[in-house]
Amino acid sequence: MTQQFVSPGREGWPARSFLGGLSEPVRTELLKLGTRCRYLHEEALLREGDRSNHVVLLRSGFVKVTSRLDNGHEALLAIRVGGDIVGEMAAMDEDAPRSATVTACGEVAASIVRESDLRLFLDSHSEAARAINRIVVRRLRWANQRRVEFGGYPLKVRLARVLADLATSYGHPVPRGLVIGVDLTQPEMAALTGSAEVTIHKALAELRRGGLITTGYRRTTVLDLDRLREVARLDAVVP
Repeated sequence: MTQQFVSPGREGWPARSFLGGLSEPVRTELLKLGTRCRYLHEEALLREGDRSNHVVLLRSGFVKVTSRLDNGHEALLAIRVGGDIVGEMAAMDEDAPRSATVTACGEVAASIVRESDLRLFLDSHSEAARAINRIVVRRLRWANQRRVEFGGYPLKVRLARVLADLATSYGHPVPRGLVIGVDLTQPEMAALTGSAEVTIHKALAELRRGGLITTGYRRTTVLDLDRLREVARLDAVVP
């Protein structure tokens, strides 16, 4: 990790992200607390098992959250992008080690905030405290929903749900639809949907044939979000 000044890149922060959901004055004050830094591709921001309890505010780029399995492999638990906060669980539960590893995918600009500084800030800024609570609840609900889906839905539905969620949270508009602003390989999509790579390949092909998505090298574009949500058995997006 190299310590240096980096620009915030605020324009790309999704409204549902931690930083994107804060008011300008609160966000500006919070960012002043952190030490600005830059992570290089495949550099670990946080490591599973560590006893550190600081949080990392992502300013730009994206990271992958993984955890070791008993068989020695790694499970991809989630992705986080600019505007998100990572490491909040260890900051809220001081006695527990880190539950996952967070790794940079490409260059990542971030701010490191000490646990003690974060707690003082949250005590004096109820808006930020509520935002943290919303993030934790949202992530817990997402994790619980994924566990239900693994056993209750076929792969095509699970994949459509993941893609619809990514497009809604991280997609940016293009003339043909929404480009998911996260680079994911097919093995990583398989990990997010609890499937094998060969089956995820077939499911992606079905969605392409149906005119719902297009795919390229580490790039997925959702052509029709409403129809994709129908396949995912989700309610339509309310404008």
